[in-house]
Amino acid sequence: MAANRAVSEPSGRVGTARAFAREFRAVRAQRWGNLWGYVFIAPALLLYLIFNVWPIVRGFLMAFTDYRFLFPKSTWAWNGVDNFVEMAGDKLFWHSLGVSVKYSLMVLPPTVVLALAVAVLVSRVQRGAQVYRWIVYFPAILPIAVTMLMWRELYNNQFGFINNFLRTNGVANPPNWFGDPSWVLPALAFIDIWRGFGFPTLLFLVGLYAISGELYEAAAIDGAGAWQQLWSITLPLLKPVITLVIVLNAHVVGATEQILLTTNGGPQNASYTLGFYLYNQAFTQGDLRLGYAAAMSLIAGLISAAITLATFTLLRTDRT
Repeated sequence: MAANRAVSEPSGRVGTARAFAREFRAVRAQRWGNLWGYVFIAPALLLYLIFNVWPIVRGFLMAFTDYRFLFPKSTWAWNGVDNFVEMAGDKLFWHSLGVSVKYSLMVLPPTVVLALAVAVLVSRVQRGAQVYRWIVYFPAILPIAVTMLMWRELYNNQFGFINNFLRTNGVANPPNWFGDPSWVLPALAFIDIWRGFGFPTLLFLVGLYAISGELYEAAAIDGAGAWQQLWSITLPLLKPVITLVIVLNAHVVGATEQILLTTNGGPQNASYTLGFYLYNQAFTQGDLRLGYAAAMSLIAGLISAAITLATFTLLRTDRT
């Protein structure tokens, strides 16, 4: 009996250990999934870390150095907050920041309002809505270089279609769009609105199609007109989409390509945006001060983050 009990106790312990191991594997599988999945996603994750995460970390670190591309030994020349101190006294930086803020205010609100208005109109179309959606989105698929060069010719002071049209219709002295400091930003903003409102329109359409028609029917029975329905039903239910649209378009603070392809910052630095300034600092001027440009880029990123935070705060709903 004693011998049998001695044999059974080890076997019982082994069974308990095996049961615990099976339960542990089941819990691990439930929490982490199949570990082979991580092996398969490892290459994509590695590429993401190399080409997305590392540039952000590297740019952040570079903002606290005096890295100048023409002097390789300055790669890790730490200078603390010297770049930001210099930035505080840089008149051209503050000018470019002011131009960027003004440009953003010219582009962002009209883009959101126009995209919402067009989305509401398209959502009410019964036949051929897909054609209108394609027409609305068409400017967004054009490369930015093609778009800006096309509009540069349209805005041409002497031979452009816009000024010829204005002269034909009685405007003796049409604006010199890219040559007049008072007109250059509105002209550029119009281009950005034209090429950028298509994608937000599609986002608004997705949100509108998700709103139940019964809500509008009930509101109509209660005597609510079209504007009341828009204000009381459409806009509140579209708050998550409005938030997304604003966050995705907050990057206009650093408008760069538009300026490079059209005005090159002129005339009289009237279109000298922050993005254009840091581009010049990093790639065209002096000894290519990448450290100072990274510091300005960090400020631009913080401004975009502040816009995002303010948007989430103001448009907070139960669905966001």
